[in-house]
Amino acid sequence: MTFPLLTTVLFLPLVGALILIGFPRERENAVRLCAMIVMALTFVVSVVLFFLLFDSALPQMQWVERAAWLTSLGIYYHIGVDGISLPLVLLTTLLTPIAFLQAWHSIEIKVKEFAILMLVLETGMLGVFLALDMFLFFIFWEVILVPMYFLIGVWGGALRYQAMIKFLLYTMAGSALMLVAIIALHFLNLSPDYGGTGEQSWYLFDFYRLNLPISMQKLLFGAFFLAFAIKVPLFPFHTWLPLAHVEAPTAGSVILAGVLLKMGTYGLLRFCLPIFPQAADIYAPLISTLAVIGIIYGALVAMVQPDVKKLVAYSSVSHLGFVVLGIFSGTMAGIQGSVLQMVSHGLSTGALFLLIGMIYDRRHTREIADFGGLWKPMPVFAVFFLVAMFSSIGLPGLNGFVGEFLILLGTFEVHRTFAVLAAIGIILGAVYMLWMYQRVMYGDITHEANRHLKDMNGREIALMIPIVVLMFWIGIYPNTFLRKMDKSSAHLIEQMRTQRVLADHQAQIDVQMPGPTK
Repeated sequence: MTFPLLTTVLFLPLVGALILIGFPRERENAVRLCAMIVMALTFVVSVVLFFLLFDSALPQMQWVERAAWLTSLGIYYHIGVDGISLPLVLLTTLLTPIAFLQAWHSIEIKVKEFAILMLVLETGMLGVFLALDMFLFFIFWEVILVPMYFLIGVWGGALRYQAMIKFLLYTMAGSALMLVAIIALHFLNLSPDYGGTGEQSWYLFDFYRLNLPISMQKLLFGAFFLAFAIKVPLFPFHTWLPLAHVEAPTAGSVILAGVLLKMGTYGLLRFCLPIFPQAADIYAPLISTLAVIGIIYGALVAMVQPDVKKLVAYSSVSHLGFVVLGIFSGTMAGIQGSVLQMVSHGLSTGALFLLIGMIYDRRHTREIADFGGLWKPMPVFAVFFLVAMFSSIGLPGLNGFVGEFLILLGTFEVHRTFAVLAAIGIILGAVYMLWMYQRVMYGDITHEANRHLKDMNGREIALMIPIVVLMFWIGIYPNTFLRKMDKSSAHLIEQMRTQRVLADHQAQIDVQMPGPTK
């Protein structure tokens, strides 16, 4: 019997959360240490999976596990990993302990509850990337709402209640439509008229084989797309994000930007394209237009933000527009660039939120005007911030450049205008990031409170080192990650191509069949 590796990665955080329930609330350091050990073990297992156990030469799902659950309804515990989901699993297990370690001293109330919620959130995020049963996927998709809702509502800022309600309402609205679409696919699979298996099934790859008419594809695609577009968030569904980012505690912002937003882009790639390939082709110009608008709009709005955290939040709208653009290019370069950019954005934006959290802990303000000249009292902090900023704007040699380059390359193959307009967003990104850095780090110290700020301590430096190492690693040698996703990306494109051929063949048969005689 094969060792249940993915189940171990998936449920180890949840087991840790259950263990913490029995801890006395006043033993805060013990709670923190136990949660950190569990998160670290989860990361170690995922590293072993990524570097040693995953076979890059195989395009299909690996380490697949399947067990009976609600068999009368055709629902199974069914998980697996391929080259598209694997980098996101590694990103999740890396950023969760880093975010928790950041909160080691900054979260001083309800420490036990905070640790439990972070562990449950980690299991929910991993489940989204590993689930192969659509019912199971939806369960994990909804599970993450609860811990993030409370992370914002209990440990957030002054407008935390408004932020958590807005986050919940937006996400649940999209989820409700997606659930209806998943149920519809389940019943369509029961009918041989649509190429279904004729059996009760929620298996993702059974849905891939469905041959749906265009009208039905458009409708179901729209339901899935709305849920994922809200989560990305794609313009104009982005309005919940800046408030949630600003009001969330630093650890929540790191997880929200680093992982949760990638659930939306992952969903577009994993579900919308291969299940509804013709609808995706039809709507690709519209969605690419929204992506380009988001790239430029997010950059322009970020440029005028007085709050440095809100500036980084709007930069996410811009950067994730690139990911959506690459996905809907439908090209090998575009799709690989999008997956790599998901990882790169998680690293760069996660690093920026960590650094902003560090300075907020010292000054209790995020207003750019309240800073200036920080390079003098905090040179180590300024260097780390410089690297994270260059990573975000896509400087060659750092991780952000590779993903954006591949996305533009793939987009240029199919629509040169979109590629040119998206490139403007890169220029604008450099403008608002460099201008922000200049105002925060350079010049004279005009506020006396900044003159004697303490530089980064050992714990804070330890938080940043693994992220910075990965920034340079991906920027200099991206093949470590591209090789993992190469076969899976090609397999996904081939699946879409096969579905288009089958649909075109069916359409020709329908045209050739004589209509009913009067």
